[in-house]
This record gives sequence, structure tokens and C-alpha cells, in this order.
Amino acid sequence: MNEVVTFSKQKSTNVLNKESLLKEYRIAQESRQASLMGRKEVFMGKAKFGIFGDGKELAQIAMARHFQNGDFRAGYYRDQTFMFAIGELTVREYFAQLYAHTDVSLEPASAGRLMNGHFATRSLNTDGSWKDLISMKNSSADISPTAGQMPKLLGLAYASKLFRESEVLKDLSQFSNHGNEVAWGTIGNASTSEGMFFETINAAGVLQVPMVVSIWDDGYGISVPNEFHTTKGSISEILRGFQRNDDQKGFEIFVVKGWDYEGLDRAFENASRIAREEHVPVIIHVIEVTQPQGHSTSGSHERYKTKERLDWEKENDCILKFREYLIQTGEISGEELDLIDQESKAFVKSQKEIAWKAFSGEIKTELQEAVSLLQGLSKTTQEAVLLEQLSDELSKALNPIRKDVISTVRRALWATKSENSPSREALLLWYSHQQKLNEDRYNSHLYSHSPWRAENIAPVAAEYPADVSVVDGREILQACFDHHLKNEPRFFAFGEDVGKIGDVNQAFAGLQSKYGELRVTDTGIRECTIIGQGVGAALRGLRPMAEIQYLDYIYYALMTLADDLACLQYRTKGGQKAPLIVRTRGHRLEGVWHAGSPIGMILHSLRGMLVCVPRDMTQAAGMYNSLMAADEPALVIECLNGYRLKEKMPSNIGEFKVALGQPEVIKEGKDLTVVTYGSMCKIVMEASEDLHQMGIDIEVIDVQTLLPFDINHRIVESLKKTNKILFTDEDVPGGATAYMMQQVIEEQKGYYYLDVEPATLAGKAHRPAYSSDGDYFSKPSVDDVVEKVYALMHDSDSQRFPKIF
Repeated sequence: MNEVVTFSKQKSTNVLNKESLLKEYRIAQESRQASLMGRKEVFMGKAKFGIFGDGKELAQIAMARHFQNGDFRAGYYRDQTFMFAIGELTVREYFAQLYAHTDVSLEPASAGRLMNGHFATRSLNTDGSWKDLISMKNSSADISPTAGQMPKLLGLAYASKLFRESEVLKDLSQFSNHGNEVAWGTIGNASTSEGMFFETINAAGVLQVPMVVSIWDDGYGISVPNEFHTTKGSISEILRGFQRNDDQKGFEIFVVKGWDYEGLDRAFENASRIAREEHVPVIIHVIEVTQPQGHSTSGSHERYKTKERLDWEKENDCILKFREYLIQTGEISGEELDLIDQESKAFVKSQKEIAWKAFSGEIKTELQEAVSLLQGLSKTTQEAVLLEQLSDELSKALNPIRKDVISTVRRALWATKSENSPSREALLLWYSHQQKLNEDRYNSHLYSHSPWRAENIAPVAAEYPADVSVVDGREILQACFDHHLKNEPRFFAFGEDVGKIGDVNQAFAGLQSKYGELRVTDTGIRECTIIGQGVGAALRGLRPMAEIQYLDYIYYALMTLADDLACLQYRTKGGQKAPLIVRTRGHRLEGVWHAGSPIGMILHSLRGMLVCVPRDMTQAAGMYNSLMAADEPALVIECLNGYRLKEKMPSNIGEFKVALGQPEVIKEGKDLTVVTYGSMCKIVMEASEDLHQMGIDIEVIDVQTLLPFDINHRIVESLKKTNKILFTDEDVPGGATAYMMQQVIEEQKGYYYLDVEPATLAGKAHRPAYSSDGDYFSKPSVDDVVEKVYALMHDSDSQRFPKIF
């Protein structure tokens, strides 16, 4: 097919009966009323912000009609009608999210952690195990960044390709019905300007995956009209080159009007069939969509839309057009629809009130308890006037939130800090209990709470036979990956150059020919969607390894890693997981862009992921073995200069495990503790030999993982012995060395065991210059470590260790 298909005034082959049509009209009206009332709740101060799906109801109902069990959605924050229509969101839950109710049973998408319009189904049981995803209608957890939903959409669709084409996955009926599932994406017209959209579209066309992308086109991106966003003012026009034809694979592209009931149904029916049966991606450009309330509660669209445009939107409102269509059928009367209008408004109002009562009732109960305790304390304290004032102000608060209650109690405890009475003790106990509850409400589930969380994976020592082979480090990894490809059908690896040549450092050499292109796969140069491909596949129960060729290139994928993957468990409060392993390599190698160690950036951006920094390939293999047994996403940064270094081949290559979060003392010593990781371990160990000649015996600790970091506080035990400590790595000053110092000196209370000031030794603030000289003068060298340690020893004993310079 060479032309973009436009659906307009074409008869649907799937016209529903009267009962079904009335049901869909009711869903549309209830969704519209939820939008209208939601906006008012924000303006009344009962919610902080609102963004709604009004104007997009009819298209979303059409999409929902063809969404089947096992399918997945990756959408954005205007898809409320769709979620209502597939039965995975109730009006009461919708308002619970608007109010930020923290009860996961009442707000199952995010437990109040996300603003309204962010939808998710719960893929996991309460113990963190997978539900039967194929018996559910699934929605991946939404994120706010525009087009941010697109990379994982690719992965959700790619999983269906694997389930259909890979023989080793045929029995995983919990996750797929032979790859018949479609991944449905939604995006606003303006967001199609983002690079993530174009990268995803291109990758999906190359991979030929069952993905349907619906573009809700209301002509604007907030206040900016289409001509400022899109060449030719039409995304379907500029994507015509992706349209498949008789000789070339590509997309199917449909254009349909957002108020055309039969055209919408026909478009989504065809899209579902093509994607599901043929595994061809489809774009549905839904034009002439309206947005009756404007972009959000932050402003009015009357400021930037002309009177003519506003009048047009009223006349072409999709619900009004749907009403006209239903009456024209001759089977449905205006009176019937009027009744539904009235009932919908009343129903939504009742559900809103129930949701508000449940939300505010919890807080009012806590408020009443606090007021009672404050009043009790006021009778015994010397600060009676202040306590009575605090109690009175709290009891009169209009629409109080937890902050009001807890802040008031804290101030009462401040004021009575010098007192000791039963009534103050009662208030303190109540406050402590609330703090535990609030920790769960607002701070829990950054990492897995399941039996498969990383800290539960017991270490297993590497074993070596008497006639142990000494091989290149990359052969250790090759044997490890071979083991998992053989024994775990859900495991597969992909990335730039991973397939045919076995990655740039040969750790997958020969494995594609052994296990096939679906298990060890080459990709295009597209880091963002490589990560998205892994996230989506992991959301569907697979165990992907996504490779970013060099650590410096992770910047391309940072938003997806940070805003989607790392916070997934947190923002769903344990409702979804994506145990993706991201494999990359960095640290020392000559050149500005192949010698990166931006670890501070990673630590600050990727809380919620594990960050593993092995010093050699044996440690890396042990970490991969641990991660395959765990259910948390991780970033593993291998040492770029270690693939050709010689290591002993363990006999239990796929079984030994490194304890994540537990440092290893790789050299014991008594004078000073050096804490490091990765390629710096070799540098520090070489420096220890020179220091030994100077009469200095250092203890060297490899942290092994930075997230989690030393969960058993092993480093402070070393500091108790040496009383001196140096943190060193290749990151910029104030990067990971500062993080490690904070963890040990503050968190582990290492400050109390210091005899001299703690020190850091990092790389220069710039990227490393090229050549061996560039490395020497840009990153810590053996000489630098020796002199830094010696200077600390001089500070401790200047007579024994006189200044060198």
C-alpha cells in the first residue's frame, strides 16, 4: 500500500448493538464529567494540579474496543477514557489519584505518588511475583516527560516478536499467547517533535513489531500551534516515507477524525488486525481533536486560541458528534441520552465525594488524634499557651493535609524538648508511629521488597580446579553469558555490535551463531531505544541485557533510565518491575569519549537501580549471576582496559555469585584505608607496593557496588583499625568520591574514628586528554596515589614521614 489511508464517512464492519453504544456513550460522558469536576477540585484547593483527557473520549473508546487481554499500553496523561473503557480505572480511583491518596487499594496506579492522569495496572502480586499477564489488560506505568513513553513501547512490542518467533519461549503462557499481543502507544501531536518519538518509530519499522501508535492531534502543544512543531503541520504527512509498500517493509499509517465514530472504529479495527496478525507497526493519526478545558489547570486556552477556533471546538466536540451519530441511527433517542447525561453527572459527583471522604477522612482522623494529644500536653506543659494555639489552629484547618498535622506536632515537640511527662511521651510515641506510616506512604519501594531483591541473593564463592586455565578476562564473561543463554530461556542480549561480532570486546563471540539472532542481537545506533527495548521486554517477564557500547554514550539514554526504569518500583509502590541488566564499559582508556567515569551523575540520577562497578571480569560475571537471580534493574560498568588481562576460569562459571552491596578487602593493612572500585583497584594495588617500600601498609577496599553501598558497614570497621582514610576514583572532584565519603564518614559514623582529615583523590574536572600522557595527567596515577597516601601519613606523623615536596 503506497498511500496513507484516511478514514472518513466509511462504514465500520464492527458496528455495535444499541446496548453497547449506550454503554460507550455513558463511559464518554462519565469521563468528561470527571474532567470537568476534576478541574473544579483543583481550583477549590482540594488538589494541587490537574491535567485531563477531555476532547479525546471517542478515539480512546474506539481504541479500547480492540485492546485485548495480554495487550500492553504505554501512553500519556490524557488516556483516562481508555482506562475507564478497558475496566482498569474507576471514577473513584481517578479522583483518589487527583487527591494523592496513599492507599494502594484505593489508588492502585501509584498510591498517590504521581499527579493525576498517570495510569498503571499492577503486574505483580503482593510478594513481588508475576501475575498472569496474559489474562489481564495491562498498562505500563506512565511518566510525565513528553514522548518518554515511546522507548519502552518499542520493548513491549518487541517482546511479542520474541514470544512468537523464539522456540525457547513457547511455554511461557503466563506472559504471552504466542506473541499475539499488541503494544498500544498514545502521544500528543506536539510531543511527536521529540527525538525519542522518531527514534522509536524508526526502530519499530526496522524490527517489524506489533505496535500501534495513536497520535491525539488537537492542533496545539500547550499554546503553540502545529506549524511551529511539525514540518508541513502534519505528522502523518512527514511520516509517509515509513509507509510500507509491496517491496519494502515499514508502517501502516491511518488518518482519522477524532469525532468520526465509524471511521475511528474502522481504523482501530484494522490497526489491531494488522499489528496482531502480521506484526506490522501502525500509526493512527487522529486529527480534529478538541481540548475543551485547555492544556491543564495552569492556564486558560482562551489566551492563545482565536474565537473562531474556540467556536469550532465547541461545534466539533467528539461527544456532541457522537450524540448526533447515535440519534441518526434511529434506534436511540435524545431523551435516552439526556438521561445518561444526568446519571453520569450524578454518578461522577457521588464517586468524587466518596473518594474525597476516604482521602480526607484518614487525615481528619489523624488530625483529631493529634489535637487530642496536643490538648492533653497543654494541661501539663509550661508552654500551655503555645500548645493551645497550635491545637486550635490545627483543628480549624480547612482541607488539612498530613503536612499540617505532622508539622504542628513537631513544633509542639520542639517547644517541650526540655520537659518529661506522660502526655509528651504519648505525643512522641504517636509521632514516631506516624513517621513509620509515612515512610511507607511516601518513601518505600525505591528498590524491590520481594524475596528476590538483591540483598537476599546469597554469595557463592568462585571455585577453581587444580589445573585451572588462565584466560583473557573477556572469556570469563563469554562463558558466563553462554551459561545463561543455555539455562535461562528468558535471557537475551542486544546492542550495537553485540550479535555478529560478539560485541566490541568479544564477550559474546560465537554466541549468536550458537543461540540465534533472537537471543544475541545487533541493533542500530540508538541508545535511548536500546534501553527502552529492554525496559519494555522486562515489563513483560523477560530477562533482557541491553548493552550501551561505552559508558559515555549513556547520556543518550539517561532520561529513560532515570525517569522510567530507575523509579518504576517506587512510582508504582511495588506494582511493576523491569529487571533489566544494562551492560556497559568505561573508566580508563585513552580518549575523551571512551574513558568516561561520570559516576556521580549516575549515582544522583539512577537511584532505584543497582550500580555495579567490578574490578575485573570474574567479579563482573559473579555480579551478572547475582543479578540474574534478583529482580531489580542494574547498571554494570566493566573495566574497558580489562578484557585482555589474564584471569583464572572458575569451574562454576554460571553459579558463583558476588554479594551485591558488600565490599571486599583485597589487601589488608594497618596504617590507612583506601576505598575505591573498578580500574582504580589495580592502580591502588600497584601503589601499595611502592608505599610498602616507604614503610606504609595500606588496607585496600573494593566497594564492588555503589548502589547499594556497603550495607553491612564493612568500611568503617577498617577505619576503626587504621584511623585514616582515602577515597579515590576516576570521576570528577566531588563526584563519587564525595558520595563514598558521605556514606562512610556520615552514614557509618566514621568521623569518630579519624586521626587525620579524610581525603579524596579524583580525576581532573575535565574529560581525560588523549594518549598515555593524557591519561597520566588527567586521571589518578600510581604516583598520585602514593603521594596522596604519603601526605596523609605525614599529617599523622611528620617526623617519620617528612614532606616529599
